[in-house]
Amino acid sequence: MATSPGSSSGSSSSGVSSSASPPGALGAGAALDIRTRSVEQTLVPLVSQITTLINHKDKPKRSDKTLQAIQRVGQAVNLAVGRFVTVGEAIANENRELKEEMSIACIEAKRAGETIAHLTDVANLDHPESDGRITIFTDKTQVVKAARLLLSSVTKVLVLADRIVIKQIITSRNKVLATMEQLEKVSSFQEFVQIFSQFGNEMVEFAHLTGDRQNDLKDEKKKARMAASRAVLEKCTMMLLTASKTCLRHPDCESARVNKEGVFHRMRLALEQVIEIVTDSRPNGENDMAPLSIYTGIKEFKNKVEGLRENLYFPSKENLSTMLELILEHTEDFTDSAYTSHEHRERILELSKQSKMELEHLVSVWMQAQNQRMKDITEDLEVAILKTCQCINELKRELHSAATSMAAELLKYHADHMVLKTLKITGVEGNLEAVAEYTCKLSEQKEQLVEIISAAETLALHPSSKIAKENLDVFCEAWESQLSDMSILLREINDVFEGRRGEKRVYLSLPRPGKHNANLKALKPVKLDAEEQAKIAKLGVELHLLTSDIDSKTEKWEDQENEIVRYGQSMSSMAYSMYLFTRGEGLLKTTQDLFHQAEIFATEATKLVSTLHAFSNQLEDDDKPLLLLEIDRLIPVCQQLQITAKTTVQGKNATFIKVDACIQKTTVVMTILSQILPLCYKLLRKQKAGNGYPISFPMEGEQNSNKNK
Repeated sequence: MATSPGSSSGSSSSGVSSSASPPGALGAGAALDIRTRSVEQTLVPLVSQITTLINHKDKPKRSDKTLQAIQRVGQAVNLAVGRFVTVGEAIANENRELKEEMSIACIEAKRAGETIAHLTDVANLDHPESDGRITIFTDKTQVVKAARLLLSSVTKVLVLADRIVIKQIITSRNKVLATMEQLEKVSSFQEFVQIFSQFGNEMVEFAHLTGDRQNDLKDEKKKARMAASRAVLEKCTMMLLTASKTCLRHPDCESARVNKEGVFHRMRLALEQVIEIVTDSRPNGENDMAPLSIYTGIKEFKNKVEGLRENLYFPSKENLSTMLELILEHTEDFTDSAYTSHEHRERILELSKQSKMELEHLVSVWMQAQNQRMKDITEDLEVAILKTCQCINELKRELHSAATSMAAELLKYHADHMVLKTLKITGVEGNLEAVAEYTCKLSEQKEQLVEIISAAETLALHPSSKIAKENLDVFCEAWESQLSDMSILLREINDVFEGRRGEKRVYLSLPRPGKHNANLKALKPVKLDAEEQAKIAKLGVELHLLTSDIDSKTEKWEDQENEIVRYGQSMSSMAYSMYLFTRGEGLLKTTQDLFHQAEIFATEATKLVSTLHAFSNQLEDDDKPLLLLEIDRLIPVCQQLQITAKTTVQGKNATFIKVDACIQKTTVVMTILSQILPLCYKLLRKQKAGNGYPISFPMEGEQNSNKNK
C-alpha cells in the first residue's frame, strides 16, 4: 500500500484499532476502538448479537421457547456473517495486494459463523428429558472460542477494507501533487490549460473521496479539521488558476511569482493535513496532540482543584502551581498585545494576581488538612476550593471577552471591505505608493495576507492587465469569504460560551412550558411506547440525512445573512429536533412538543415561500420557471403540515398516526428545500453577473448529485 511521510500502513490508521478486543464475556481487554461510522454500523450489531448469545443465564435447564430463541440468534449471526463475507471476497478480488490476507480472514469468519450456528442448533442437542426441559451448552468454551474467532476475523476484514479506502485517498492525493508539480513548471498557456483540466478532474475525485471519509468520521474534531482543509482546497483551486495565468502573462514579475508560490504552498499544507487525518498520524511520527490552550489549561486546573474533594492526597502542590503558572504565561499573549484594550489588560492582570493568591491560600489550608491526617475536607478547604475555581472562571470569562472583542473589532474594521476596494483602485491606477500604504493596514490585521498583497502589487505594476485584475478580484473574494466565516465562528463560539447552543445548533421556536396554544393545552401530552418509538425511528433516518444535506448546502453560501439561508438553517434546526424525537432524545419530550414544533416548522416554511416569491420577482424571465415550480410544490405541503399539526386527535392510535403524518410531511418539505437551496444559490450568483468558477470543489451533499450529472 502506498504511503506518505505522514501516513501509516498499519491498521492503527483504519476504522478499527487492531488491538481492540470485544466487550463483555468475549474479552477481558479494552472495548473496540471504532473510528468510522461505517465500521461501527457493521460491527456493533454483530458484537451485540454475540454478547447476547454468550451472556445468557447459566441455568442447567432451558425451555423450548428459550432454545428456539437462542437458535434464531445463532442463525442470524451466521447469515449476517455470510453476507459480510461475500462483500469481503468481492473486495479481495478487486485488490490483489490484500487478496491473501482478506481471503484468510473471510474464511475464518465464515467458519466461525457456521460453528456458532451448529452449536446453537436445537437438532444437535440432547433429546428432551421427561420434564420437557433440556440442557444447552453447559460448557460455553466452544461457543466463546468461536465467538472470539468470529469477531477477530470480522475486525480484520474491516481493517483491511478500511486500508483500501485510505489507500485510495492517498493515491488520489499523490496524483494531485504530481499534477501540481507539472502546473508549477508550465511555460505556455496551451500547456497550462491542458494540465489544469486534468488537475480539475483529479481535485473533483479527491473531493468525492475525502467528502465520503469526512461524513464517515466519528471524531467531531477530525471531521471539522477535514472540512476546513477541504474548504481551503476549494478556495485555493480558483486562486491557483488566476495566479498561474497572471504569472504566465507576466513571467518576469516577481510579485506574480510570489503570489503563485503562496497558493501552491497553502494547497500542499491542506493536502497533507487531510492525509494526517485520514491516516491518524503526524509527520515524522509525531503524536497527534492538540496544542495546549488557555481554555484546556483552565479546565484541567479546575478539575485538579475540585478533585481535592474526592482525594486530599492525589495531586501535589507543585503540580497545581505549575499548571497555574502555565495558564498565566499564556495570558501574556493578551496583556502584551497592542490590540487588547486598557480595561481588559488591567482586569486580566488583576485576576491573574488574585488567582495566585487564592491558590496560595488553598495550598495552605490543604497542607494543613493533610498534616492533620483528615479523611474528609474541612469547611475552610471547601471555601478555598470554591474561591479558587470562581477566580479562575472569572479569568476565563475576561480572556474570552478580550478575544471576542478583538475579533469583533477586526470584523468591524473590514465590514465595508474599504481596504480591499482601495487596493483594487490603486492597483488599476498603477499607484505603487498607495498599494504599499494599504498593504501595511492589511498586514497589521493578518500576517498571512502575502498572497493578496502580491496580487495587488502585480496589478499596480501591470495596471492594464485584465488577468492581473481578475487575479486580485479572486483573492479579495477569498479574503471576504474568510471574514464571513470568521464572523459566523465568532457568533457560534459566543453561543457555546454562554450556553446557548446544543448538540447541533440553537433549536428555534421550541415549545416551552406554558407556551403551547390553547388548542394544544387542552390535550394531554403523551410519550411514545417502545414499539411506537421503534416504528417512528425508521422515518427519522431519512429526516436526519436531509438535515445534514441542507446544512452542507447552506454552509456553501457566502452571505450567511441572506433570508433564504436563514430560513433554511432554521427549518433544518427544527427538523433535526424532530429527528431526535424519533430516537427518544432531544428537547421534544412528548407528542404535543412534536406537534407544536411541526406547526412552527410549517409557519417558517410559509415565510420562506414569501421570501422566494420576492426573490423570483428580481429574476430574469428565463430564470423564473424552475424556481416557481419548486415554490408551487412547497406551498400545498406546508399547508397540509399546518393543518395536520393543528388537528385535534383522541386516542393512542390516532395520536401515533398524527405523529407519523407530521414526520412524513416534514420530510417532504425538507426534500423540496434541498432542491430549492442550490437552485437559489445558482440563480443568485448569476444575478450578481459574476463569471462562474471553471472548477468547483464539491461540498458535502453535492457529491452524489455531481456523480449523477
